[in-house]
Amino acid sequence: MKRTMQIWINAADTLLSMIVTKLPSPKQAQRYRVENLYEGPMDDEAANAIRNCDKDGPLMMYISKMVPTSDKGRFYAFGRVFSGTVATGQKVRIQGPHYKPGSKEDLSVKNIQRTVLMMGRATEQISDVPCGNTVALVGIDQYLLKSGTLTTIEDAHNIADMKYSVSPVVKVAVKVKDGKDLPKLVDGLKKLSKSDPLVVCTTEESGEHVIAGCGELHVEICLKDLRDEYAQCEFTVSDPVVSYRETVNETSNQTCLSKSPNKHNRIYLQAEPMSDELCMAIESGKLGPKAEAKERAKLFREKFDWDENSARKIWAWGPETEGANLVVDATQAVQYIIEIKEHVNSAFQWATKEGPLCEENMRGIRFNIMDVTLHTDAIHRGAGQIMPPTRRCCFAAELTAKPTLQEPVFLVEITCPQEAMSGVYNCMNLRRGCVFEENPREGTPLVQVKAHLPVAESFGFVAALRQATSGQAFPQCVFDHWENLQGDCLVDGSKMQDLILAVRKRKNIKVEMPKLGDYLDKL
Repeated sequence: MKRTMQIWINAADTLLSMIVTKLPSPKQAQRYRVENLYEGPMDDEAANAIRNCDKDGPLMMYISKMVPTSDKGRFYAFGRVFSGTVATGQKVRIQGPHYKPGSKEDLSVKNIQRTVLMMGRATEQISDVPCGNTVALVGIDQYLLKSGTLTTIEDAHNIADMKYSVSPVVKVAVKVKDGKDLPKLVDGLKKLSKSDPLVVCTTEESGEHVIAGCGELHVEICLKDLRDEYAQCEFTVSDPVVSYRETVNETSNQTCLSKSPNKHNRIYLQAEPMSDELCMAIESGKLGPKAEAKERAKLFREKFDWDENSARKIWAWGPETEGANLVVDATQAVQYIIEIKEHVNSAFQWATKEGPLCEENMRGIRFNIMDVTLHTDAIHRGAGQIMPPTRRCCFAAELTAKPTLQEPVFLVEITCPQEAMSGVYNCMNLRRGCVFEENPREGTPLVQVKAHLPVAESFGFVAALRQATSGQAFPQCVFDHWENLQGDCLVDGSKMQDLILAVRKRKNIKVEMPKLGDYLDKL
């Protein structure tokens, strides 16, 4: 029966013919997709060019990934042409993800050396490629990190970046076995972060090279690529560690005060928690800094019960100017406050990147500026006088608002036969997992189980589950959400305090809980 079906309706041919007959052509699709594709106004030259998909129009092209070539250390920039024609030797503007129209930041104007078609493994050289096709370009890989926009229009905005629903939460540190291979490793890490859009490679202050990926398997594949392909040297790998987020459980029990080094400026702050739904909306971009201001304020008012003033007076998002922490100006009629806005924002970015508990990112904290007292003379309220106290005040506000950590949680989908379910439950219970859905597959003896599993417990989970069910269960893990840890970190000997101290020890920070007195100033 199976063989008959294979010959009659061959999966490969059927799928291909379905794609050909059902998917709209680029000419049709780009008419209605331009709103999702383009970041700028919908009536400018670039938007119209994408909408018309005209091969004689101006060039608009998005580079989505870097593909390593057989040539050591060089990459093909692979992407899709949305309008115009890309040709060998053409001069183009290469706009990285941080490019703002009118500025020179993250912009290079270079010539394309060669255009090639990627056909499976082989590459075919070609003189030019019109819009609607995918193409690989040679010679522009050093001007782009992972993705970007290529155009010939002077005032074009970027094509929107691809959004990934997962975030890199599993970290490993790599260390070379032989000291002389260090340059190779550093070079290899650069190439790795170029070729994989999700990997984040960083260097800690302690000198460790850290690779962050989306799960155990993803990190494993990255390490294999690094060892065999990019660095080609031997290195040791530390145990995987999980990144946490710092957050608060309630509003600060006092308004925190911090004074500038010259004692002439005072900043009063309060921290309060934001709902998980709001954090998700910020991270998805609906309420992020790039959203339309009026729409955003309306959403804050109607969905999250913010008052009109707060919704309009958000100063910044952080960390990295787009995270789920906010600074809200709650002051009334304070002189000079607008002049210190930039300094407060940069201090807030710094504070949210490395929180007070164990230098992890903050998440879900709203800082309200209650009041500021500023010196009348502009020279006495420069960045050096405003940034340090703002940062200290953010830390003090967090520590007075029942601080806690959030840990990342995987959504695990397990497919297994009914009789292996006991093994699944045992394995989950041992690892703080929680099964919340069981669906029997109709007509088969299989059951599909959905469960939440903390990332910290997921190392070796696949192997343990296979062992418990004698290889019958197939798990798939994807990052799902952040969850507050139980307990109070300010109580000595609590589980959470031990965890914080362990993280501090790993990061070479003083192994003791931060004291409120270090950050809070007296009147």
